[in-house]
Order: sequence, then C-alpha cells, then structure tokens
Amino acid sequence: MISVDNENFQKQVLDIKTYVIVDYWHEACAPCRVLMPDVEELEKKYETKIQFIKVNTAKARRLAISQKILGLPTIALYQNGEKIDEVIKDEATKKNIEKMIQKYVE
Repeated sequence: MISVDNENFQKQVLDIKTYVIVDYWHEACAPCRVLMPDVEELEKKYETKIQFIKVNTAKARRLAISQKILGLPTIALYQNGEKIDEVIKDEATKKNIEKMIQKYVE
C-alpha cells in the first residue's frame, strides 16, 4: 500500500481515473492499527481493480480536513478524483469495506 501526504495526494488519488481506496489513519488510533491488516488483505484481493493508498493524518492534517475526514478510521473510495463513498469509525470493518468496494467495482 502506498503512503501519500500533502505533496503527492493530488497525483496519487485525485488525478487517477480509476477507483482508489484511501485508508485515513493515525498511529495513536488503536482501531486504525487493528483494521490495517484487513485493508491490506482487501488490497491483495482487489489490486487489479482498485489502487490502495494510506494517509497518516498526523502528517497530513490539512489534507484530512480538506477531504472532510471527521473521524478515524475512515476508508474512502474515490473515482475520477471525487470521493464517492466512505465507511467511518465503528462502521469501518473489513466486511463493510468489502461491501462498499463490491457496490462499485464488482
């Protein structure tokens, strides 16, 4: 999974014409750390259809604010540079992330 920040978010997420999953996380967020292996499993399963990115909000605070990330963990789905869906906080489970992916990609 590629880590992005303020410097390369535009190029790695907003300029991409296909689907991109962005895992917004923070090292002090225990649910974020627990969820990360599940997101990495989903990346292996869907890597031919979706690009997976992670953003450490501790290092990209303004970016998170600009993307209206209001709680963690947040897993957001982008298409053609627009956020089209997301799962947040307690809803951010492997099952719900996969449901979101399948709604658009499968």
